[in-house]
Amino acid sequence: MTKLTTLKRVTIQGIAGCFHDAAAREYFAGEEVTTVACDTFRAMFDTLQADHSLLGIVAIENTIAGSLLQNHELLRGSSMQIVGERKLHIAHVLCALPGDDFNTLTEVNSHPMALMQCEEYLLQHPQLKMVEHNDTAGAARDIAEHRRHGHAAVCGSLAAELYGLDILARDIQTNKRNFTRFLILAHDEAIKSGAVARPEHIDKASIVFSLPHTQGSLSKILTIFSFYDMNLTKIQSMPIIGREWEYRFYVDLTFDNYKRYRQSITAVRPLMGEFKILGEYAQHEFNA
Repeated sequence: MTKLTTLKRVTIQGIAGCFHDAAAREYFAGEEVTTVACDTFRAMFDTLQADHSLLGIVAIENTIAGSLLQNHELLRGSSMQIVGERKLHIAHVLCALPGDDFNTLTEVNSHPMALMQCEEYLLQHPQLKMVEHNDTAGAARDIAEHRRHGHAAVCGSLAAELYGLDILARDIQTNKRNFTRFLILAHDEAIKSGAVARPEHIDKASIVFSLPHTQGSLSKILTIFSFYDMNLTKIQSMPIIGREWEYRFYVDLTFDNYKRYRQSITAVRPLMGEFKILGEYAQHEFNA
């Protein structure tokens, strides 16, 4: 993929050092990146809508928690395009202020999901009281800013390093096969201005469509995609509010031949109601 060297201003959900931040920096490796922090995903999309020069990165699915359904709908309702993806290994560390160790620690702070994912390790240290925080990176920042000796944080290594904490243990999550897929988002203006480059080779697309509530409507679509050698790597259905028994389908397609992909879209389009291409991009080949 061609990567440009201009400053990347990337909107994230979370604060500096969070996993969205880490994924953005991995995707734009070797480039200057500054992040625009937002408390929620909805606030992130609102920020992107207000400034079309910004790029965005959003988690869309996790190998443990599954799809982030809210983000599918936020993306569909926005004017953003998917221009890339990044799959990130979610690895947690235990960190604390310099000088603290397991002899001085009495409390561990993190997002409840992170504490749950690391529970097996943390239970080996019964002196550590698990206290929930609204953010993994936020827990690390809070310990650093308020000099909370005796407190540890469960977070990513980027947050520990960013806030000057010592890493006492790495990869403490119970399930070592924890990955999150992130989407890189941009407006047309950002693409045309060169703020982000389109991939030289497109082999993946994300689309959303609705179908009439008739017998065999979905099977017909899948048969056509199969005929054109499209590989469906994901299909997610969501009910359409106010239209009983009708659904939207979010589908990811991968392919070797872009022309055949476009032919398949032309073939299925008359059978669909609503239809939108959310993005055409290069898939991230991740070897864990």
